[in-house]
Parts: sequence; C-alpha cells; structure tokens
Amino acid sequence: MSHEASHHAHAGDPALDADRAREAQRATWVSIAINIVLTVCQIAVGLFAHAQSLVADGMHTLSDLLGDFMVMFASRHGANPADERHPYGHGRYETAASMVLGLILAGVGAGFLLTAAGRLQSLDALPQLHPAALWMALVTLAGKEGLFRYMLAVAQRLRSPMLVANAWHARADAASSLVVAVGIGGSLAGYRFLEPLAAALVGFMILRMGVLLAFEALRELIDTGVDAEEVAKIRDTVTATCGVLDVHELRTRRMAHRVLVDAHVRVDPRISVSEGHRIAELARARVRSAHPDVLDVLVHVDTEEDQMGTAGRVLPGRAALVAELDDVLGGDVPQAAPAVLHYVGDQVEAEVFLPFEWCADAARLDALQRRVKARVEASAHWGRIALLCRVAP
Repeated sequence: MSHEASHHAHAGDPALDADRAREAQRATWVSIAINIVLTVCQIAVGLFAHAQSLVADGMHTLSDLLGDFMVMFASRHGANPADERHPYGHGRYETAASMVLGLILAGVGAGFLLTAAGRLQSLDALPQLHPAALWMALVTLAGKEGLFRYMLAVAQRLRSPMLVANAWHARADAASSLVVAVGIGGSLAGYRFLEPLAAALVGFMILRMGVLLAFEALRELIDTGVDAEEVAKIRDTVTATCGVLDVHELRTRRMAHRVLVDAHVRVDPRISVSEGHRIAELARARVRSAHPDVLDVLVHVDTEEDQMGTAGRVLPGRAALVAELDDVLGGDVPQAAPAVLHYVGDQVEAEVFLPFEWCADAARLDALQRRVKARVEASAHWGRIALLCRVAP
C-alpha cells in the first residue's frame, strides 16, 4: 500500500507573510534614505577636498541603492501567496536576491583589490587632501555601522537570508569607509602607503563575504538539505506519531526562510487506506506545529522498507487475484470481488467475507477450507487466504 499526503495550496499564514514583507520593506526604506544622504555628502565633500577615495566610496554607496531596490522587489514578490504555477509560493525571489547581492559584494571586493594595487604602484602621485575629507569619512563610517546593526537585527528577527545579505552589504560599506578614513588619516600624517594597504585587506574581506553569501544562495537553489541536527529533530517528531513504525528517506530543502520536508513512513501493512491517510496527515500536522520553519511536509506511506518492496517478485494485480479467488471459492460464494488484499513482502494475503449462512453449514465450510488450503500451498504468490464470517451488515 502506498499513499501520499500533502498540502501545497497555501504558503504559510498570508497575514504573517504580509506583516513580514512590510517590516522588510520598512527596513529597506531606512537603508535607502541613509544611503542617498551619505552618497550626496561623500561625493560633494570628496570633490571639494580633492579626495578621490571618498568620491569612489560615494560611488560605491550607490551600489547599495541598487541592492536596496532589489530587496524591495524580492520581498514584495516573495510575499505573494501560492498559485497554480508556484504551488510552494514565491520564496525563491529572496534566494535569487541573496545570490545577486553576494555577487555584487564579490565584485566590489575585487574592485578594491585592483584599486589598491594601482595606488601602491603610484604613491608619489597621490594628491594632498583637505582635513574635511577625514571628518566625512568618519561620519560615513558611523552611519554605515549603525545601519548594519539595525538591518541585521531586523533580518534575524524575520529569519530572512536576503536581509542578512543586505545588512552585510552595509557592513562592507562600513569597512570601505574605514579604509577611506585610515587612508586619509595616514595620508594627512605622511604615511601614504596605509590607504592602499588597508584597501587591499578590506577588499579581500568583502570579496570573501560576497562569495560566501552567493555560495549559500546557490546551496539553496540546488536544494541542499538543512543541517543534521534539525533533520534529527524532524525525524523524532515524525517517529513519535501514533501509527508510524519507522521513518526512512527523510529529505529536506530550504526555500528562503522556510523548509520543505519529504518523508517515507512505515505503517502496519494490514490497516485500511483511510487509516494510513490519517496517520500521514497527523504526522504532517505534528511536524508543522513543532517546527515553525517548516512550510509543508509530503508524507509517503509504506507498508515495508522500500528496498524490500523492490526486491521481491512481480505480484499479480487485483483483477487477476480476484479471478483466482473466484475460481477457488466456487461460483456459489459471491464474496471474492470485495476481498481485502494485503501485499506483504513478496506474497499476497486475502481476507474473504462469507455470508452468515455459510458459517452455519459445517460440511460446506470444511470443504471450502480444504480447497483454499490446497491452493495456498501450491501457489507461489499466496501467503494466506483468510475466510471470515460476516455476522452484521
């Protein structure tokens, strides 16, 4: 017996998803406002103070605006409910945004490395800077660090990898502002090599962070499972469900901040289809209740280990088995068609319900039992044929 129980029509609580999307967009608007102010100020002061590094950092801040608009687009579309073409919802928008933001970080980090290399080769050509550039760099550093801490707190509360990526983008900007501040301060103090050296170090850090974020997004896109500890907890929840004998082929994958689960459960092979369905639905409900991150659970019901089921011989289908039962029982026993069949291992068991009057005729019942016994002993696929007496409708 095999049955699949799942529910794909809803991607979580729509009200909660809408609240989550609104909070994500509110945090993103804060980031946009701060980045616009800092960009204008950095470029203006950089041009006035002849600080090309400050102008470059201002242009770098513009990349945040692109990231912020991408986050807004992804969070808005990711909150859309499931539909016919997207039965699991639209959470992959967040994954795609995390991937793009990671690649942006990697590109910015690589740019810092190349720029630092060029500056190290032309230290004497660096212009004299106005002290206003240092103050602007310090203000930018404080603003970026504050933005990072605010957005990271929101991202952790919402469990959003996309917002985490955007928060670290702000931290990358803070690191670049630190590079600018150290470089300008070192240049004003006479140590012109400090700026390109620090730029190279932070450029490597930004590149590494971008690669890690993109790699995590890629792992989700290729359906990498959740960590072993969480899988063990889900397995324990399913195993503790009444009627589940054991769990095998438990698989998980992430979709943004949610988890999708597939599980094969083994149940008693002689229970009814409806009871097997009930056990599957109960296991699914228990997992979703005990693990809030789980969006949906697909439960496949087995009567035995899948390896055992595929190792046995090919058994006849119901039509052939019922025809054989009709032959064994004889034409005057009209109970073969509604017989209950159990496929157990590489054999079949049948439960045949006889009319009540048959049970009262000992001679006829004894002859029928002998015929059934002889057929079972001579058969390669019959394991048992049980004759049951129906005493009530």
